[in-house]
Amino acid sequence: MPSKTDKTEGRILLVDDDPGLLRLLSIRLRAEGYEVEAVESAELALAALSRFGPDLVITDLRMDKMDGIGLLKELQSRSPGLRVVIITAHGTIPDAVAATQSGAFGFLTKPIDKDELMATVDRALKVSGLTEVDEDWASGIITRNNAMKEILNQAKMVAATDARVLITGESGTGKELLARAIHNASPRSGKPFVGINCSAMAENLLESELFGHEKGAFTGATRSHRGLFQAADGGSLLLDEIGDMPMRLQVKLLRVLQEGQIRPVGSTQAIDVDVRVVSATHRDLQALMTEDKFREDLYYRLNVVNMKLPTLNERREDIPLLVAHFLVTIAREAGQERKVYAPEAVEMLVTAEWPGNIRQLYNIVRQNVALSRSPVISAELVQQSLGENAGKLLSFSDARDEFTRNYLSQILQITTGNVSQAARLAKRNRTDFYKLLARHDLNPDQFKTH
Repeated sequence: MPSKTDKTEGRILLVDDDPGLLRLLSIRLRAEGYEVEAVESAELALAALSRFGPDLVITDLRMDKMDGIGLLKELQSRSPGLRVVIITAHGTIPDAVAATQSGAFGFLTKPIDKDELMATVDRALKVSGLTEVDEDWASGIITRNNAMKEILNQAKMVAATDARVLITGESGTGKELLARAIHNASPRSGKPFVGINCSAMAENLLESELFGHEKGAFTGATRSHRGLFQAADGGSLLLDEIGDMPMRLQVKLLRVLQEGQIRPVGSTQAIDVDVRVVSATHRDLQALMTEDKFREDLYYRLNVVNMKLPTLNERREDIPLLVAHFLVTIAREAGQERKVYAPEAVEMLVTAEWPGNIRQLYNIVRQNVALSRSPVISAELVQQSLGENAGKLLSFSDARDEFTRNYLSQILQITTGNVSQAARLAKRNRTDFYKLLARHDLNPDQFKTH
């Protein structure tokens, strides 16, 4: 029997008041390497939820006390995004419609065909949306991605110190959320967390916002103004898009970091401040330094600990989690019933390209909710929203073929089309190597120098 490590997230909770069917399904699923817990009522299923932590729930529709739809709705409340498959002996169209509109991933009829069951389970687990219980300090960050979990571990460790952190990553990857999480996990959590985007305002206004100004310091300064360093005193200040800070203000910021004092615009008096500075940028600061657009001494002051956030394309397993969270949030804000995505629509979201990362995903979900006339958001609507970014993720087979073709091309370039030499480098016999070239439409003559 395969071990659990042979599967990706394979914990399945079975719920049915028929002991015989429970036993049969358990045997079938365990034979495929899944970890299974079987219970005979919705109440027992809810009791097992936190203890067992299922990735998928398969439940009968007709049960005493709480039926399958009732269990589904309760599971959505407790674990948004957890996939639920409904099974029933009736299999009527109204049942299927009710289950789907309530957010069920799939609908199977008894007697259950083994192949259909396994195909449904496999699809459900591939787009599993089980949310993990986050600690309060990082509750804004929703992930099951290993790289993100490692970043959160680092964040919690560095939060206990006053070390400055530089968060890098593409726009829309959640840099501000990570900065806030670091603040929440730090001894400063009871004090203010303040953020400012350094690229969003003119130089003089940014200077005033950061350091404050005295009354009469410039035209229009009709009263004194406390800057964000003072507002964040005792807490944390996020300097977002620090790479866009003008050079003159970089000098002033460096002095603040060195001396722990600010001097408001128009003032001759220095004011002590105790602020933990976290900075963030999507730009390459080292490249900016070589262009004399960012101070090297400031870079090393800010970059005591560096955390680079992965793109959404690098953490696709988080897409169903994020989508489920957004659907709940949008419904709550609008005071409406939560809409759900059809399974094919979720698969389309998971396989799409996301140049705008999490921010783009949120905007797509909000657009889909607004435009969907049905409680179930269709794949067609998602396709329209994604446009040219839809479905760019290669299948395993296509990705393997692309890798093989690139590998063979590289070897032929190295050997300038010499097949015997290329075959030796690839550690394949010459005949097999010729077959590989033919399969991938590669002509050695094209690589020869003339």
